[in-house]
Amino acid sequence: MKYFLLKEITEYLSHNAQNIKFIKRIDNNIIIIEFNNKNTLYFDLSKSNSSIFKCKKNISSKKDFNAPFDIALQKRFNNSNIENVELYNDDKIINIRVNSSSSYKKQTTILQLEFTGKHTNIIILDENRVILEALRHIDEFSSSRVVKVGIKLDEVPKQTFIPKMEEVDNIEEYLYEIYEEKEKQNLENVKKQKISQIDKKAKKLKKTIDSLPKKEELEIESNALYEKANFILSNIHNIKPYQKTLKTFNYEGLELEIDLEEKPSASKYSNELFKKAKRAKQKALNISLEKDNLDEKLEFLLRLINNIKNASSIEECEFLSPKKEKNQIKTKKAQTYESFYFEGYKIMLGTSERENIYLLENSKASDFWFHLKDRPSCHVIVQNTKKTIPDSVINQAGVLCAKFSVESGGAYEVDFTQRRNVKIQSGANVLYNPYSTTVVKI
Repeated sequence: MKYFLLKEITEYLSHNAQNIKFIKRIDNNIIIIEFNNKNTLYFDLSKSNSSIFKCKKNISSKKDFNAPFDIALQKRFNNSNIENVELYNDDKIINIRVNSSSSYKKQTTILQLEFTGKHTNIIILDENRVILEALRHIDEFSSSRVVKVGIKLDEVPKQTFIPKMEEVDNIEEYLYEIYEEKEKQNLENVKKQKISQIDKKAKKLKKTIDSLPKKEELEIESNALYEKANFILSNIHNIKPYQKTLKTFNYEGLELEIDLEEKPSASKYSNELFKKAKRAKQKALNISLEKDNLDEKLEFLLRLINNIKNASSIEECEFLSPKKEKNQIKTKKAQTYESFYFEGYKIMLGTSERENIYLLENSKASDFWFHLKDRPSCHVIVQNTKKTIPDSVINQAGVLCAKFSVESGGAYEVDFTQRRNVKIQSGANVLYNPYSTTVVKI
């Protein structure tokens, strides 16, 4: 973080912070400090990208941190009075000196926030600058500057260059802008990562589709195998064990030579050919269906990539493509629909007629069903055991239904009702009544 910004922030805190109401670590390298009058700042001490920022919404803690550093941080600084805030040693180090009065003695503690490249750290010191705790403990084998509990902290080697100074019109607004820029960059990084992962799946699927045999080729192969098997069968009495070839005449009276592959038994070989011919014929019948299913999966992945590109928040990206849990057990059977999770509800999306039929046939009467009004769309089911679901879940299911059914953005009407009110006519065609309609924007 730049020196002139730290200087501006230090002056801002000197005038606007008299006490610390609350302090806590909310991420591996981020602490939140609520000063008086609910003035909340976030201090990110990541080595690669340290910063200080403000946010208009509360950022929730990713997990509970209970290390000795966290215990000391809250014990020493919660509900403490600030004596002074300074830019320590005229370097990129903020010192917040506080005192807290207990029933028996007054304690003075220093919170040292170091934005100094490789030395970036949060260190808790007593009034004699002896280390009480630190975010990062550093031993003598890692650095010449040791950070260990119980020893006096050495000074950070000061840089010799003169820092460039700039003016900030409104430091508070600037702190909000830092967060917005940080979130914008984080969002772009998340999008790139998720799109890259989905794109790999899409390319692999496209390769599989392109490698599928053609229906016509399979039919030709099947007919050729049947013909060969029949010729062998009709000449079975003339074929000796391990014979290499069979010379005979085809149906047009032309001489024909058939390779017998030196098989020990001509009858067994003809049976093998009949089986292969039957499999090829069956595959020819199913290949169109298989290709249609794979094409629908590919279309879903391409729509998913497009929706992530247009996502406006990290939360939306995580909803559309959640991270896999480390200990997540792989299901043996492929899932016949796409599933999403929102506020504890499971939302299921059909991306093809086959999947839509499956959802209709396997959902419960109390589940909620969603479909675009008066136009073709995917079917969406929200698993539910009560009479109603929250408005936020209704909106999310409606948005999901629209995003994977239409090509362009805009406002769309989505009908929804409980599954008990949906009557299947044929395939995925249904009639439903009563129902409600919500308008979603995508």
